[in-house]
Amino acid sequence: MALTAPVASHNASGAFERLLTIMDDLRTNCPWDKKQTLESLRHLTIEETYELSDAILAADMTEIKKELGDIMLHMVFYARIASETKDFDITDVLNSICDKLINRHPHIYSDTHVNDEADVKRNWEQIKLKEGNKSVLGGVPASLPALVKASRIQEKARGVGFDWENKDQVWDKVEEELQEFKDEFNVNDESLIDKEKAEGEFGDLLFSLINYARFININPEDALEKTNRKFIKRFQYLEEKAREHGKNLHDMNLAEMDVFWEEAKKV
Repeated sequence: MALTAPVASHNASGAFERLLTIMDDLRTNCPWDKKQTLESLRHLTIEETYELSDAILAADMTEIKKELGDIMLHMVFYARIASETKDFDITDVLNSICDKLINRHPHIYSDTHVNDEADVKRNWEQIKLKEGNKSVLGGVPASLPALVKASRIQEKARGVGFDWENKDQVWDKVEEELQEFKDEFNVNDESLIDKEKAEGEFGDLLFSLINYARFININPEDALEKTNRKFIKRFQYLEEKAREHGKNLHDMNLAEMDVFWEEAKKV
């Protein structure tokens, strides 16, 4: 016997209650939803998060709304599964985040004074340490992609005052690391290099560049992804033009390909 679908609501609390009702219906009656676990949903949640990221970079508001809905479903799903084992439920989840936000914003909900965003971040990190975090960097997920992790590490260190004073100092560090890398891997010298040392210097160089990006308010992850997309677009133009001329990229030399590449940069 088919269930009656809950009707749409025009307010946030009603819409959220509708989602919870649907989640309960699916968990009880849908063979696929009944089988899911916290672990089985994990990789799907990661995929949905990347899809949201894609939509944000594309500035596609329709897709952003859709992907936010997908992620919201996953959050409700996790809470429903945990409620079945009496660990917590969605009410516990919501109250927990509310309590945390109130506690970490004493300049809003108490009498703490702040002058700017930097003060807010500094207070945030100090409160986290009082809550039991053993390290300022303890909240950085170990599984984060390295580029994102480097940004988060630097932001958290800055939150307690461990940072350069100005961007010129950071750029000096970039140039220093670049020189050290060149010393380890001289592109004009074909002799064997110490790969481990060169890798270490290259990592230092990337870390310093990410630091500089932070000082000039560039998100390095977004910047690199936009460059990835630009390269893909131009390379696919190159492939298309080669096909139009009855050519295969494997049979073309670099000079021939570069003609189409330069065209792609103007499109």
